[in-house]
Amino acid sequence: MTICSMIDKKKVTSEEAVLIGIVTQNQNEEKAQEYLDELEFLTLTAGGKAVKRFVQKLENPNPKTFIGTGKLDEVKEFMELKGIETAIFDDELSAAQLRNIEKVLECKVLDRTNLILDIFAKRAQTSYARTQVELAQCQYLLPRLTRLWTHLERQKGGIGMRGPGETEIETDRRIIRDKITLLKKKLKAIDKQMAVQRKNRGKMVRVALVGYTNVGKSTLMNAVGKSNVFAENKLFATLDTTVRKVVIKNIPFLLTDTVGFIRKLPTQLIESFKSTLDEVREADLLLHVVDISHPNFEDHIASVNKILDEIKSADKPIIMVFNKIDAFTHETIAKDDLVTAKTKAHYTLEDWKKTWMNKMENNCLFISALHKDNFEEFRKKVFEEVKKIHITRFPYNDFLYEEYEEEN
Repeated sequence: MTICSMIDKKKVTSEEAVLIGIVTQNQNEEKAQEYLDELEFLTLTAGGKAVKRFVQKLENPNPKTFIGTGKLDEVKEFMELKGIETAIFDDELSAAQLRNIEKVLECKVLDRTNLILDIFAKRAQTSYARTQVELAQCQYLLPRLTRLWTHLERQKGGIGMRGPGETEIETDRRIIRDKITLLKKKLKAIDKQMAVQRKNRGKMVRVALVGYTNVGKSTLMNAVGKSNVFAENKLFATLDTTVRKVVIKNIPFLLTDTVGFIRKLPTQLIESFKSTLDEVREADLLLHVVDISHPNFEDHIASVNKILDEIKSADKPIIMVFNKIDAFTHETIAKDDLVTAKTKAHYTLEDWKKTWMNKMENNCLFISALHKDNFEEFRKKVFEEVKKIHITRFPYNDFLYEEYEEEN
């Protein structure tokens, strides 16, 4: 084996991990598996490989070890047998849970929040995005600092033995708090600069692409804006906000590609990425991009709508853009099968169009951004909506619309 082939082999080697989730009263087994599917994709995006899943039914998460001690021993036995050194939990773990789990498993323990933060740190390209991610990481780390100093627990009490552990932890906490304050000041300064940039854009109509992560927003941005935004079939491929001037027919507008949303989005990220979400808040029109080929796209829509509501943007004009129709498939029911009832899993695109989508007042579009299927219909609809907003701001341009309509 040559040195080059050894290096190539080393590059493609993924860190193996086990995934751990729970089934509760609020999260049935089907939903738990959906979240674990997403966690597996997050693991892949972070450069890992999920080897096995462990799921336990509990009324509530164990406050000490998240899952039961018996299940934790089962996880440890499997990991030791297979030589796996990473365990990833599907929910955010408290400092005490992290410490107790690490004591039992004696390996690297991550939770969903930590994994997402790691992906964000890996994907952040600009100084602004890196600052946002670093702030989120510090806010996540602060309440969990105690687990880094477990070696101090062995110290005995007595004269002269009360201070060192507490002092060391408090010093570290103060460093993190100072870092958070510094990062917030840095972001505040950048926010002011970006606010000025947004102000300098004038009264141009602003259109923002929003949606769940990995639904094709960046691909759509590239197709419409003729730009070169990084797009990849992985979660959170794009973190940095991209703004492009687009002209459809005779009307210019600004198109913004924003960070994708996800279920169980860490609160630290929502806080640190508030400025990025300002692009959504200040938009005049939202294009809510949905991956209709995903079996749980309705849940994705609900998650995005929830975050839009949290940032007070749910009442904006919205066009639902159902993307990836080229990847859409459905199961067919056998003609001789009289037992199987037709469910959403069997719906065709035509079936979906007759559901709640039919009540969207023609604000639903079905496209493939990758292959530009139904793209003319998409451009026409966006033009119509942008034109409505544009006329209210530039009523003196009415003759331009009339002239264009006469030509066409």
